Amino acid sequence: MRTAWIVGGVLCAVLLGGCGDPESEPAAGPPPSASPAAPATTHQRPAATASAGTAPTTVDAAPARPPSVLYLGDSLAMESRQVLGRELRADLRARYTSAPYSGTTLCDYLEGTPGRSLVPAADKAAALVRRVRPDYVVLQFWGNAWDYTPCMKGVSHATAKEAYFRRYAADARRLTEQIHAAGGAGRPRIVWVLQGPDPMTPDRVRRVNALYRERAAASGDLVADAGRSVSPEGGRYTWAQYLPCTAHERSHEGYCTQPGRDRTALHRDDDHLHFCLAPTTSTPRPCPVTSPGIVRIAREITRAIGEHARASG
Repeated sequence: MRTAWIVGGVLCAVLLGGCGDPESEPAAGPPPSASPAAPATTHQRPAATASAGTAPTTVDAAPARPPSVLYLGDSLAMESRQVLGRELRADLRARYTSAPYSGTTLCDYLEGTPGRSLVPAADKAAALVRRVRPDYVVLQFWGNAWDYTPCMKGVSHATAKEAYFRRYAADARRLTEQIHAAGGAGRPRIVWVLQGPDPMTPDRVRRVNALYRERAAASGDLVADAGRSVSPEGGRYTWAQYLPCTAHERSHEGYCTQPGRDRTALHRDDDHLHFCLAPTTSTPRPCPVTSPGIVRIAREITRAIGEHARASG
């Protein structure tokens, strides 16, 4: 079974060009100087009643002042970008900007990093903070460390685990400093998204999530444990392709993918990392079909931001 997972991960990397599996190297990815058409920015307010699939994450009233949210990350953020924006607008009336790049890691979003990067200068985290002036910066990173990611300079979890974690902690600290400095007196809160189970290297995700928690605590930022929403009850780091349907999924057609068995699919048979239930393509894209794992993740991120925004008044 482990062999099947590894083969699936390699195939996913080849097809998507930035899959997110730190143990696999993709055959192709976004050109180093290419930018998404433009960071996707939305300043619209939702209708009074959310449509099916965009129900508010909670029944609480929206914050008095709608927050501005910036979403950055790798292929997991790329596939989730539209759903997260939809949830944020429906529940929080948020203004939303996203600029994810598949295959990236934290250092790709750092300013002042010499050499080639998968993120162009205009879309580095600090540059976007200066331009967008967000209240929250959501960081969704699986922990990529391919040689393909030039800014990692060959440091890989597969070949040098402790060096990988040291480098990741240092990049998390540096990225935090750059984001806060770019925000000035109105510095944004960073929301570190905790990752779901990794079927190949479960301890890696556990340690990456611990680094996120430590970084958030040290700098007064936030965590959103989205990974728990795609983990079995009582098995936070146990990978599962299917989970029991939630009340939200049962009440929205198509969200409980196997209603007769009261379970829903989180992953495709051929992709044990991503949550999009559509086949992968050679060009990274937002997920085009209803995918319960993506909705679960987006709802938890929205809940964490909403809880903080409402408490902040």
